[in-house]
Amino acid sequence: MRKIGSIAAAALIAGAALTGCATKEDSGSTAKGTDKPCVAPKGDVKVGLAYDVGGRGDQSFNDSAYRGLQKAQKDLGVTGETGEAADGEAESAREERLRSMADNGMNPIIGVGFAYSASVNEVSPDYPEVCFAVIDGFDPDEDPSGNVAYLGFAEQEGSYLAGVAAALKSKTGTIGFVGGVHTDLIKKFEAGYVAGAKSVKPNVKVVVKYIQETDLKGFGDPAGGKAAAAAAIDEGADVVYHAAGGSGAGVFEAVTEAKVWAIGVDSDQFLTAPKAQQKHILTSMTKGVDVATFDMVKSVVDGEPLASYTTYDLKVGGVDVSTSGGFINDIKAQLDKARQDIVSGKVKVPTAP
Repeated sequence: MRKIGSIAAAALIAGAALTGCATKEDSGSTAKGTDKPCVAPKGDVKVGLAYDVGGRGDQSFNDSAYRGLQKAQKDLGVTGETGEAADGEAESAREERLRSMADNGMNPIIGVGFAYSASVNEVSPDYPEVCFAVIDGFDPDEDPSGNVAYLGFAEQEGSYLAGVAAALKSKTGTIGFVGGVHTDLIKKFEAGYVAGAKSVKPNVKVVVKYIQETDLKGFGDPAGGKAAAAAAIDEGADVVYHAAGGSGAGVFEAVTEAKVWAIGVDSDQFLTAPKAQQKHILTSMTKGVDVATFDMVKSVVDGEPLASYTTYDLKVGGVDVSTSGGFINDIKAQLDKARQDIVSGKVKVPTAP
């Protein structure tokens, strides 16, 4: 395990000093031609940030990554270039976006979201001196290259806390979950949420809805998010947690109209929601996407680029639940206990439903 230096998180995890552990996996293979670490650029560092579906303005995943870039620009003096993804775009479009950034001298290049895993796997061998990273990514070949870092989170642990909050605040005994796309990553959110809820109320009912099975546009479909949340509410849910990126805007509309609770994701969404919706956002499951982005840039600036896998978990503050609005202050003791049980290892949170 390799310890990453502590840095101050942005607003989504106020006041916490975050550290992560990166597990370096040496496959012993040079098939990709990138068994050696990438080379930190000399002189000015130009960062390439390739957005996931939904792009800037999603008030969630992508915006959090951008905050990390902004912090790096302010604190480290780097420059940055961003690229937007389109709904339903071909894999070749992601590859071309990454190649264009590399050809334009960007280093490091960070793909925001697991959808970049395959494209980074394809492109990175052609640019062995460029440092690549994929937030929430994985190596499709299970043979990590020396110039690629996969920056992940223990989403199931933060979601467990969200489930505890939802179950304790529910008056109907029924809560909801809305996932953007039915993938293994989003199922981690679902699994943790259900486990947390049942840890405090074993008989709670959890209504699960997914916007899309495989199409990534499920992360950028507010109308679909609203329909899914409304369906869960129709089945009695009075707290709805979403892991749906930009589609969460529709979830917030649905809960506001129904006068029930929502739980946001990735960022503290209370801070960016319209005022009329704020009183319906119980909490948010925060992920240090901004911190992971900053960490990657800083590692390159420091001449020690991250590679292989890094996981930000509850123990290091990489995931948590927000307290803006004060709506969960009355259940702080229960949340603190759940948090401690996970950190101590007493509770092992499942990663699959």
